[in-house]
Amino acid sequence: MGSFAEILERAEKRKGGAEGLRALLPEAPDHAVLRATPDDRLLSQMTRYVFYAGFVRNVIDSKWPGFEAAFAGFDPAFLNLAPDDYWHDLTSDTRIVRNGAKIMSVRDNAQFIRQLADEHGSAGRFFADWPVEDHIDLLAVLDKRANRLGGMSGQYFLRAIGRDSFVMSHDVLVCLRLAGLPISETKPTKKDLRLIQDQFNAWGAETGLPQTYLSRICAFSVGMPGEEEEV
Repeated sequence: MGSFAEILERAEKRKGGAEGLRALLPEAPDHAVLRATPDDRLLSQMTRYVFYAGFVRNVIDSKWPGFEAAFAGFDPAFLNLAPDDYWHDLTSDTRIVRNGAKIMSVRDNAQFIRQLADEHGSAGRFFADWPVEDHIDLLAVLDKRANRLGGMSGQYFLRAIGRDSFVMSHDVLVCLRLAGLPISETKPTKKDLRLIQDQFNAWGAETGLPQTYLSRICAFSVGMPGEEEEV
């Protein structure tokens, strides 16, 4: 495997130099802020990314105030006690996108959030305190215990709530393969996931950069300019 410096140099050339690339990177993830994030805000973000899948994001975003109202501000305590009639009525509620399976995922994920709060004090603490060096196992928790948060939805959810994490977009995987990582050109296997985690850990040790930055820089180093999949 080559040094991350080669990837960084390629990304800088594509993005107008070091300053141009830096302007595309967000503020560094702050797990102290994540740890203090209320459970209802985490459930709100979970729901947003569940509904993003298969829909135009602008459509979901434009209706989001209606989502907040329809789902009672995503209060897990309320949603865990809401009767079946409440959920049935939501399937005809014009304030939201009326997808029955995704609506019911909110009930399941409200239960998941409450379980995390019972186990760890809050869901924010759980997500903030999980070791960055073991991100792939956190993704496995979302796949197993949450509803409709496997795959890219779970990865983008974690990025959105401010957790330091890499995203395995098409461009990031291309970057990893170009760097010499022997991973599949299709869906990553369990072995591939461990190789990817180990590589990001190694690059983090090499550069001192958060994995969020490493992931984004990887994406910016490949693909068509302006069309990278990483967000």
